[in-house]
Amino acid sequence: MTPTPNEWFHSRGSLARDGWESVVDGSIDGWSHTGLRVAVLDGATALDLPAGEVERIVVPLGGSFDVDHEGTTTHLHGRTGVFAGPTDVLYLGSGTAAAVRGTGRVAVAEAPTAVVKPTVHLSADQVPVEVRGAGRDTRQVHNFGTPQALDAAALIVCEVITPGGNWSSHPAHKHDEHVPGHEARLEEIYYFEAAPARQYADAGVVPERTDAFGSFVTYSSAAGEIDTNAVVRTGDVALVPYGYHGPAMAAPEYDLYYLNVMAGPDPERVWLISDDPDQAWLRETWPLHDADPRLPYTAGDVSEGAPRR
Repeated sequence: MTPTPNEWFHSRGSLARDGWESVVDGSIDGWSHTGLRVAVLDGATALDLPAGEVERIVVPLGGSFDVDHEGTTTHLHGRTGVFAGPTDVLYLGSGTAAAVRGTGRVAVAEAPTAVVKPTVHLSADQVPVEVRGAGRDTRQVHNFGTPQALDAAALIVCEVITPGGNWSSHPAHKHDEHVPGHEARLEEIYYFEAAPARQYADAGVVPERTDAFGSFVTYSSAAGEIDTNAVVRTGDVALVPYGYHGPAMAAPEYDLYYLNVMAGPDPERVWLISDDPDQAWLRETWPLHDADPRLPYTAGDVSEGAPRR
């Protein structure tokens, strides 16, 4: 049965399978172009990525990992957590079998394709870091899997940090029609994490136990009905098969992170969007404001021992 408009949101653990905390793939009705795997590894167990017509990007969320592939091992230095700036990543071309070992939290972005591209290890200092928007619309984007940074077959992947009190995926936009030069058809996965805002963690006022959260919205377009209005926490997943999506909103006391995984059926691998016509004017306000001075977040800004999730 195809999901109803409000069933495209999945709370942490609800998509667990085969040792993975979350698995998004073609087994979900109405879903066919993108995939995601998320796991917490304890250093004792490896998780296999079978060979097949699928390309992948291994993304350390928190911790370091070794990826065995093609008769070699690539070490991913990783990071302390998703709010500690960019990480190195490993792209695995279609047909590549691999196993992931290490300690921490890891994500694997996927897209089915028969087109074979070479394996690439992209170091953290090679990741393009963009501070996008202005004022309360300022966010930080790590473009390690976009067409400008990576020669993939279908995948378009990035991650976004929205500091406490800011909005991202804003103005709301869509990419569900093939309009050459203007809009591309792309499924999109949002994987979320949230943590006490950096300024409060650095100030030492964060209690041991918190309930970090943000929110995320989707709504319908001519391509289909969808209605997500969710409080999002670490490990939650929202799927966007069509429709307008945004904003993603960080509560003032909590930073919000999401990993975006996109791919689609169009012949070009390109990210082209159409803003909601009633919201597009918001971009014209950005030149009236400065970028949020809290950004960019980098590893050197994280206080020693500060809780990050």
